[in-house]
Amino acid sequence: MNASPNKPSGGIVYIVGAGPGDRKLITLKGVECLQHADVVVYDLLLNDALLEHCPAHTEKIRAPDPRIRTTRQTELNQLLVEHAKAGKTVVRLKGGDPYIFGRGGEEAVALTEASIPFEIVPGITSAIAASAYAGIPVTHRNYASSVAFVTGHSAALRPDSNINWEGLATAVDTLVVYMGVAHLRQIAERLMTHGRDPQTPVSLVRVGTTPQQQVVQGTLEDIVRKVEATQLKSPAVIVIGEVNRLRQQLQWFDTKPLFGKRILVTRARAQASGFADLLEARGAQVIQFPTIEIQPVDVNSAYINSVNEYDWIVFTSINAVEIFYERLRENGKDVRAFGTSKICAVGPKTVEVLNRIGIQPDFVPSHSRGSTIAAEIGDVRDKKILLPRAKIATADLPNGLSEKGALVDDVPLYDTVKVASGGDKKRDEIRADLLNGGIDLVTFTSSSTVTNFLEMFSSHAPAVLLADVKVAVIGPTTQKTAVGYGVQVDVIAKNASVESLVEAILEA
Repeated sequence: MNASPNKPSGGIVYIVGAGPGDRKLITLKGVECLQHADVVVYDLLLNDALLEHCPAHTEKIRAPDPRIRTTRQTELNQLLVEHAKAGKTVVRLKGGDPYIFGRGGEEAVALTEASIPFEIVPGITSAIAASAYAGIPVTHRNYASSVAFVTGHSAALRPDSNINWEGLATAVDTLVVYMGVAHLRQIAERLMTHGRDPQTPVSLVRVGTTPQQQVVQGTLEDIVRKVEATQLKSPAVIVIGEVNRLRQQLQWFDTKPLFGKRILVTRARAQASGFADLLEARGAQVIQFPTIEIQPVDVNSAYINSVNEYDWIVFTSINAVEIFYERLRENGKDVRAFGTSKICAVGPKTVEVLNRIGIQPDFVPSHSRGSTIAAEIGDVRDKKILLPRAKIATADLPNGLSEKGALVDDVPLYDTVKVASGGDKKRDEIRADLLNGGIDLVTFTSSSTVTNFLEMFSSHAPAVLLADVKVAVIGPTTQKTAVGYGVQVDVIAKNASVESLVEAILEA
C-alpha cells in the first residue's frame, strides 16, 4: 500500500472500516493504515483503543456528531480533501464497513471530484459480527439461504422510500435492519402487513461484539413489548428470521465466565496488554488505568562489562531481563557476555523472555518470594551474585542470599514512577465508577500500583473508595500493602504471574 514510510509525495485518503466494536476485529490492512497515518478522522462510536495503533505525530480528529450537525457530511468531505491536499496520509476510520450504510461511497465520490487518490479498506459489518457474537448465523442451509441488509432509518419508512418492504417481507429468509430501534414498531407492522408470519423470530443485538452486548429475543408480534420492557436502546441491529432459533444452541460470547464484568487494570501500560488480553478473552471489559511506568535508571557500566565474572545472575522480572539485555547491546555485547554464569529466572514469563534471547535458566524457584529464592538456589557461599532489578524492590532476597554467605551486588536497573493516567477527566470518570458500583474488580500487580492508585484518589479513604469493588492482587507482598491501607483483598494469585491472577479471579 502507499501508506508507508517510503510513500510517494502527495496526499492520499484511506477509507477504513474499523469493524463493529471489538478492537481486534479490524483488518491487518486497517491497522497498517493507522500505523502510517498523519491524520485520522474517526467516528463517534468507535473503540478509542484503535487509535493506539497511530504514531505519536498523528493528528486525531473526532468526526462531527451527526445527531447535532446537519452539515456533518459536507464538513467531513472538506476535512479529508483539505488534509490530503496538504500532502498528508489521511485515514477516515469508520465503524463497520465503509460501503454498508457508512456513507463511504459519498466520501469516495467527494475525493474523486477533488482529484484526491483514495483506497477503500473493507471492514466487518455489524450485521454479520453482532449476529455471530450473539450466536446467530445470518445464513444456515436448514434455515436461510438468502439475507438482506436494510436501513431502518426514518427515511426508509416514508411512502416515497425506494426500499421494497413488500418484496422484502417474504422474498428474503433473513433480514438484518440497521439503525431501526427507534422505528421497531413500524418495521414489524410493515413486515406483517406484507405477509411475514407474526411468529417469525426476531433478535435485537445491542453493541454487539463488546462486553456490554445485550440481546433481546421475541417474535414480530411481541418484540416491541419485550424491547420496551428491557429499555434496550440503540445502537443495535435487528435480525429477523428463522436463524434466530439457533442462538440457544450457538450462544458463545455472552456465556464467557467474565462476560460483562468491568475490570480495572492498574499496571504499567507496556505490561498491561498481555493481562488485558487474558481478561478480555474471558469476556471482561478491561479499563486500563496505569498508575506506574517503568523508567530505566543509569547503571554503572562496570557491572555490564564484568557480567561473566559473576557465579549467578538473578532475574526477578521481565523488565529486568529486557532492560539488562538492552544495556548489554548498548555496550556492544550479547548473550555470550554471560559466559559460564548461572542464570536464575523468577516466574514463567521471565523464563519465556530469557528463552527469547537464547538463554535457558539454570534455576527457577517454586515461588517469587525472596526467602524462597534464597532457600532453593542451593549453596552460594562465597559466590558472586548479580541482582539487577527494580530500584524499590524489597531487601528480603539480597538479605537471604547474604545470610547464606553470598557476595551480592544489588544493582538498581529501573524505577517504577507514578503516572498521571490520562489526566483529571479520566481520573474523575474512574472515581465516579468506583463509588457508583460501575467497576466490578480492581487489580493490583505490585505494591507500587496500590500506593500510586490510592494517592491518585487521596480525597477518599481507601475503604470508602473501594467499598463496593472487589480487589485482586498478584501476591502476598501486594496484599500486605493493600491491607496496610485498609483495603479488603478478595482475590490473591497463587503464583506471581498474571496467568495465576486471572485463574484466581475466575475461581472467585
